[in-house]
Amino acid sequence: MSYQLVIAEKPSVARSIAGVIGADKKQDGYMEGNGYLVSWCIGHLVSLADAGTYDERFKKWRYDDLPILPQEWQYTVATDKGKQFKILKDLMQRSDVSEVVNACDAGREGELIFRFVYHQAGCKKPFTRLWISSMETGAIKSGFDNLKDGRGYDALYHSALCRAKADWLIGINATRLFSCLYGK
Repeated sequence: MSYQLVIAEKPSVARSIAGVIGADKKQDGYMEGNGYLVSWCIGHLVSLADAGTYDERFKKWRYDDLPILPQEWQYTVATDKGKQFKILKDLMQRSDVSEVVNACDAGREGELIFRFVYHQAGCKKPFTRLWISSMETGAIKSGFDNLKDGRGYDALYHSALCRAKADWLIGINATRLFSCLYGK
């Protein structure tokens, strides 16, 4: 038997989707049934690593270290969410999972949340996009009847990634600059 792995942004959304598509057998960190495995991200499971990850000296805030400009971006899994990330990674790597469905929130942030997990887990399986704006049963069914190629949302992902990196660069550098200059 082959499964579609459906990944939602939040447990409550995963439960709603699972109820509609017939994944009614509860497991540790996911639901299973009717050819589906349904799991969730708990929001931002994976994020851009903090400055100290790039170089030990960046753990201290010093004016002389600015600006901090990563050559190669690094990512981290939130320590309190490591168990759920491992569950998702293990599900993605199962040989009986043929496809992954991005069921994170329809929008830029949802796209980023899914892609960070997908990439951090090293997943190479094809993925589709569930794009719905309602959790009503009819909307979920219609969304599954009309799954889109996940790569069709690459521009949305790149937009979100650009914003996340810009936030990181501005946040890290401006916060440290003004803290060093004004001693607060």
